[in-house]
Order: sequence, then structure tokens, then C-alpha cells
Amino acid sequence: VQLVESGGGSVQPGGTLSVSCVVTGYRYQYSCMGWFRQAPGMEREGVAVLWDGGGSTYYSDSVKGRFTISKDKFENTLYLQMNSLKPEDTGMYYCAAERWCIGAMSFDALTYNYRGQGTQVTVS
Repeated sequence: VQLVESGGGSVQPGGTLSVSCVVTGYRYQYSCMGWFRQAPGMEREGVAVLWDGGGSTYYSDSVKGRFTISKDKFENTLYLQMNSLKPEDTGMYYCAAERWCIGAMSFDALTYNYRGQGTQVTVS
């Protein structure tokens, strides 16, 4: 299984950016997918989770109302639309996939077997 992120870049505060994650080689019908970020010197943070078995989405308090996670099942691509970006949103953004969501633990990247290499987002 491979996950490849793209779409990161630099944007001014208040701006918008979208990152995507293409998944290949995943053989299960449903998946739990998440977006995570890590700033230099900071712990990795889970920001959004999607269970594509029913379309449920979950967000951390830090991004709720500003970020939207979605998935195109036909393209096997996960997206994160980021609006009203703040300097504290800066970091390396990673996607991850696992067969099942397990509640709040799905905001912990360590619970995912499959993770991408990340794409940098800078807000300044």
C-alpha cells in the first residue's frame, strides 16, 4: 500500500489550500483515513478523520469549521480543504489509512498501518 501526498505550499494567513493523498494497493472495501500534521519541535497532531464506510468525518478542535476532509473513492484520493489558514497551521501534512476507525484513537497516527511521506504547508 502506498500513500502519496501533494498540493502543499505557501499561503498567507486567511488564505486557502488543498492537499491530496493518492492511495494505491489498498485491497479492502472500506477504510479509515486521516490527516495529520507536525510542526518543527512539536508533536504530531491528528486534524481530520474520515470513515468511508458511512462517510462520517471528525475534526480536531483546532481546525473544526475551517478544514474539510473528503474522499473520491473512484480516484482513491483523499483530500483536505483548508480555509482561513493561520500561521499555527504550518507543518508537514501526512495522510494515513487503516482498515477500521477506532474512535478517538483514530486521531493517533500510530494506530494506522499505512502512512505517506508528507507535504509541507506554510502559512506566513
